[in-house]
Formats: sequence, structure tokens, C-alpha cells
Amino acid sequence: MEFTSKQRAYLKSLASDLDPIFQIGKGSVTPEVVEAVSEVYNTHELIKVNILKNCTEDVNEVARTLADRTRSNLVQVIGRKAVLYKPFKENPEIILPKASKKKDVE
Repeated sequence: MEFTSKQRAYLKSLASDLDPIFQIGKGSVTPEVVEAVSEVYNTHELIKVNILKNCTEDVNEVARTLADRTRSNLVQVIGRKAVLYKPFKENPEIILPKASKKKDVE
């Protein structure tokens, strides 16, 4: 899912108050981490993950891998923190702003 700039900004504003739920260390993205993050999506739509300094892989790559394996969307990576979003299948709590249609200028 690709976000519009408004949607991404909205999710970033919601995530600014969140504390990281998970920390990823030198083990990187293990099956256990993927399973734990996937379970959190049963109660949270938006999560923040802290990637520790002892993780030798690139922060952006770790965030993308985690998003791919949990079937979630990467909202942003800032410093060593990643914000991931996965809407509830039924009754999402976070309602994203609608994508605006571009008007043709004549």
C-alpha cells in the first residue's frame, strides 16, 4: 500500500507519541521477532520499533524486511526507529485521510 503525503503525515503525527514496543538487536529479524510483531497487530495498528546499535545490518533494510515479513506498511524510519502500520481487517481504528483527486488545470 502506498500512502499519499497527507496519509503518511497523519500516521507520523500519531506515531510521534508512541514508545517503541520492540527492540531489534544483533539477532536482527528472526522468525521469533516476526511472530511477536505479527501478534501485536491483533491489538495495535501502528507500532514503533527500536533498532539497537548492536544490529549490524542497515536500519532501513531491517525495517523493510520486518514490514515485508509481517505484511505491514513501513511509514517511516527516523534515526534507529521504524514506524509500521497494518490496519485491522474489520473496523480499523485509524481512519486515513482520503487521497485527493488531482484536478485538471485548463
